[in-house]
Amino acid sequence: MKLNLVMIVKNEERSLRRCLKAAKPLVDQVIIADTGSSDRTAEIARSMGAVVVNFPWVHDFSAARNFALEQSDGDWNLVLDADEYLRPCSRKNLEKALRSRSGVWLGGITRYDSYRDGEIISQSTSVLPRVLPRGVRYEGIIHEQPEGNHPCYSLPLAADHDGYLVEDKGERNLLYLEEAVRLHPDDGYYQFQMASTLRNLKRLEESLLYFRNFYRMAEPASGYRAGGVVLYLYTLLDVGAEECLDEAARIVEREERVLGDFPDFCFVCGLFYMKRVLSDVERHMALLPNIEKCYLKCLSLGERPWMGGVVGTGSFKAAYNLGAWYEVSGQMEMAKQYYRDAAKAGYGPAKARLRTI
Repeated sequence: MKLNLVMIVKNEERSLRRCLKAAKPLVDQVIIADTGSSDRTAEIARSMGAVVVNFPWVHDFSAARNFALEQSDGDWNLVLDADEYLRPCSRKNLEKALRSRSGVWLGGITRYDSYRDGEIISQSTSVLPRVLPRGVRYEGIIHEQPEGNHPCYSLPLAADHDGYLVEDKGERNLLYLEEAVRLHPDDGYYQFQMASTLRNLKRLEESLLYFRNFYRMAEPASGYRAGGVVLYLYTLLDVGAEECLDEAARIVEREERVLGDFPDFCFVCGLFYMKRVLSDVERHMALLPNIEKCYLKCLSLGERPWMGGVVGTGSFKAAYNLGAWYEVSGQMEMAKQYYRDAAKAGYGPAKARLRTI
């Protein structure tokens, strides 16, 4: 079995060496398509043993990916970006997983995205189809995806991603997404990516139009739907208008049976019930017990990285929010217990809270 690493890059001297160093023990050959670097990217790649080919940028990420894939003779192609760093994994275990299934299928890697969350760094996970069998190509000018409806199965591969800490590409991506939405107005995936990008750019009211389109268009079994629903709810809560809380209430009621085993959904539901009660205490007092129930459900589910979502919603973040709930409701011993649980996981806000109560 031949496994190649296939990448597209542009001005990646900050992270490329670390990326290649982590991946090299797993792959037979490294093939890099450079789309116009003006720094030491190509020099670093060649010094690490990579084959570097030039590809003039044509404003189409799939075109660049597919050009790079065409240079590979691998039975399988591992696709990474330069700011993604594989965690240790044995080649033997990876080959065993790749040989375990027949037919055409895609291998998923679990990516841990670091991002700024106020004054702390948080992480979220997603399972991405990044190990492709020979012949599979990409489609889409932005947020490109493998062609076809091939199933994706998780592999024993995980990667850390730090790109969100360094550069916000939202404004750049927005131009491509506007074109993608224009070309594919009924594609729920592009509606979701447009909504997510606008949200990240703090254009919350604008993003809601695309979240509503996504929610209407996304296939129930699509891999991005659950996370999209959660992000939709967060956006409605962030806008906070009464009509947005009414909209969130309808979504929560509709999705509880569908997403009830997803820690991120239960976590945002806890936030929703808290905000709903505070918006009109007399009217919504009956919802008060749901806050505690949601966070207890998060802890009972535990961390589920294979489902994607924010690290901690099934553990320390839920414990911290429970601590805050018990503190506000005057149950100080319970509050301390859950703050301690969160603090044991290294959660800074919980440590700080314990010092003050």
